[in-house]
Amino acid sequence: MTSLFHARGLPAAVVAIGFAVIARTLGAVTDGGALMGVLVAFVLMLAAGLAGVVPLLMVFVITVLATRLGYARKQQLGVAERGPGRSASQVLANLGATTLCALPVIWFPRLTGILLIGAMAALAEAAADTASSEIGQATARAAYMITDFREAPIGTNGAISAVGTLAGCIAACLVAWVSAFFQVVSWNWTPLIALAGIAGMFFDSVLGATWENSGKMGNDSVNFVSTVFAAELALTVAMVTQRVGK
Repeated sequence: MTSLFHARGLPAAVVAIGFAVIARTLGAVTDGGALMGVLVAFVLMLAAGLAGVVPLLMVFVITVLATRLGYARKQQLGVAERGPGRSASQVLANLGATTLCALPVIWFPRLTGILLIGAMAALAEAAADTASSEIGQATARAAYMITDFREAPIGTNGAISAVGTLAGCIAACLVAWVSAFFQVVSWNWTPLIALAGIAGMFFDSVLGATWENSGKMGNDSVNFVSTVFAAELALTVAMVTQRVGK
């Protein structure tokens, strides 16, 4: 751990702080959200090197662009993001699973390959969920509950749209592709990461339609559980695949 920290610690800290400053300057996060972003970026870069921040940057870009798309319409619908940006709890809900997957790599480098698959799957889910909801709310003409496909007001928890679902799938694929292109994970895991992210996006909608609408879970809890689901799915499939291949 000591050698890894010495080799990557200072560059990781500088880049993480710079990333958070940009996010705060753009108004994408609050002060607390920026601090949480520093922590996540720092852990990712300790685990995967400076390239580890690139998939996180992709999620950030997708989030900013999707959130600002059609903002006037979202305000009319009453579903626009309020306040000065995403708070620490929102950042933690979306990126906590990624951090939990990447953190053990610092102490157990031999697990780097498998754990980073889970970390990238969690990022893919976060990007997919944000893109599907934000772009769907901005452009969809109709939305339907994922549980019974009855029509529902756009922005309803658990309601999905064709354009939002397509946007979410593309976002998950982009994160998976970037993570492989910058050698955070191997290319052969790209489909698994993308599919796990998409599966987590649908799981998020199911939780929203059921437990969130019934008051049993809040939005942050739903987001966190969904990213954990994507990470666990990717990790399980990856470990089974590796075991069968031996």
